[in-house]
Amino acid sequence: MISASIDIGTNSVLLLVAGLDDNKINVLKEMEAVPRLGKGVDENRTLHPESQQRVLDVLNRYKDFLTNNFPDSVDQTIVTATSAVRDASNREEFLDRVKKETGWKIRLLSGSEEAETTFKGALSVLPEQPNRRSVVFDIGGGSTELAYGVGTSLKRSVSIDMGSVRFTERFFESYPPGNESIQNLRNSVQQLLADNFSVEENIDLIGVAGTVTSLAAIYKGLNEYDSTKLNGIQLPQDVIKEYISSFSDMLPAVIESKYPAFLTGRGEVILAGLLIMNEIISYFGKREITVSTGGIRHGILLSI
Repeated sequence: MISASIDIGTNSVLLLVAGLDDNKINVLKEMEAVPRLGKGVDENRTLHPESQQRVLDVLNRYKDFLTNNFPDSVDQTIVTATSAVRDASNREEFLDRVKKETGWKIRLLSGSEEAETTFKGALSVLPEQPNRRSVVFDIGGGSTELAYGVGTSLKRSVSIDMGSVRFTERFFESYPPGNESIQNLRNSVQQLLADNFSVEENIDLIGVAGTVTSLAAIYKGLNEYDSTKLNGIQLPQDVIKEYISSFSDMLPAVIESKYPAFLTGRGEVILAGLLIMNEIISYFGKREITVSTGGIRHGILLSI
């Protein structure tokens, strides 16, 4: 059976086309766009009409792609939405527009559903380790999910309102941001982690989503996104700190021009994402993370 899933996030919209065989995912195609649906949502609690239209344009491109490339083989397309849509007072308007213009009914995930689905998706692309104790973290544009489990059994999870878009808009008034703004962001991450998730000892820390995978691809010297070359690699905290130092002095346009393959559309928010990632690693007392390219779009297919 071939299925498609689309993850509408605060910053990006991701498409996965995959075959499912005995609860295993065989990735056939992945696509990414960065329409930034959640721009301004943290302050205004509304999805701007222009942001909605950018997402609709992406969804229609994905629909055309599926029609042209998998005309008779895709059994179903599952579309999910997360933090930005959850937070928006006009979310019903957006959900109705998507249904009317694409025919797709969006499944709006709660924070706990998002964390659980991410946990399942993250582990699905890594080698099975039945006794592994792991914490999966997903830095999105509007929220960050943390999920603790043993093997594939989820024990507890949380969704926290901190993300690369939300915290960029909340803490950075100018670019490059000043040291005080960066420190205030760091302090907020540490406080939110302490308030919401207790530290686990002897765990593997697994990172997913665009901030993690983009930096991992740059670190590995890739010219284009290739999940097979990223899954399971170790990303050292020292490398993350080097890029934080570098990006702290760059304008977003310069960041994007330096790494166009991976940071186009992310130049304004990548620094906040890296700062959140660095503070998560420090909070758990680790020196590196394991990279996974799995996520909601994988986990939702396994939940069918």
